[in-house]
Amino acid sequence: MNKKKFLKDIKYSIRFLPDAWYIQLYYLAHFKKFANLKKPKTYNEKLNWLKLYDRNPKYTKLVDKYEVKEYVSKIIGDEYIIPTLGVWEKFHDIDFDSLPNQFVLKCTHDSEGVVIVKDKKNLNINEAKKKIEDAMKYNFFYIGREWPYKNIKPRIIAEQYMEDEKYGELRDYKFFCFDGEPKAMFIASDRSKGKTKFDYFDLKFNNLGIKQHYPNSVGGVDKPVNFEQMIQLAKKISNGFKHVRVDFYEVNGKVYFGEITFYHFSGFMPFEPTKWDEIFGDWLKI
Repeated sequence: MNKKKFLKDIKYSIRFLPDAWYIQLYYLAHFKKFANLKKPKTYNEKLNWLKLYDRNPKYTKLVDKYEVKEYVSKIIGDEYIIPTLGVWEKFHDIDFDSLPNQFVLKCTHDSEGVVIVKDKKNLNINEAKKKIEDAMKYNFFYIGREWPYKNIKPRIIAEQYMEDEKYGELRDYKFFCFDGEPKAMFIASDRSKGKTKFDYFDLKFNNLGIKQHYPNSVGGVDKPVNFEQMIQLAKKISNGFKHVRVDFYEVNGKVYFGEITFYHFSGFMPFEPTKWDEIFGDWLKI
């Protein structure tokens, strides 16, 4: 049994519960207590408060993996945007002959419908079809009640394949921004190996010793070459928002925009040590 899919199906099956009820039940399962949503104090509580009460319709475009590119390119420029090779509403509409030997398929409405193609001649079309079409069946909103996803039109995009030669992977550099000011970040590494590591830092690149869901790397990770540039770009993109996480990639010395995330781990992931839930909460003014 695929445990991850089973849990996703369970969450989806209770989608008719009101948002506040669902959030409290899911919060209870992760924190062994209910969230204080009347006077939220911690970061996770405030993220869930924002789900319920911060309903700017603009957010839907910003979590759409296709639409957000236009928004961000107007702020920081096209040179930071990963090229889109095509966009389709159905898998059978994809013209694989027109795509290069290496590319990435993504669903625009979720975080799991991804197929990485390093060599097109070895692509198993049936496996790719199943993964993408399974993802297209779900409305991502019902998994964590992240309301901006509710009205996204599910589509499939192909993007240029990206890999940093130094690490042989595509590392994520994710910045937590509060009222337009980055305060902390983490690096996601070893994802392509199925052994994901998260390492958290302040903006002077001091390791914060935080753990969330994934272990820290053994021996640490390198500071990205364009660390300071990422900070400045994150400031520009996050300007005007109470809180967003702005993600970047660094590929062979060049920065690329990844995505905008409003609810880190959907507001359901404990911090180790727990003090960081309150520290991040203090940064988030609602």
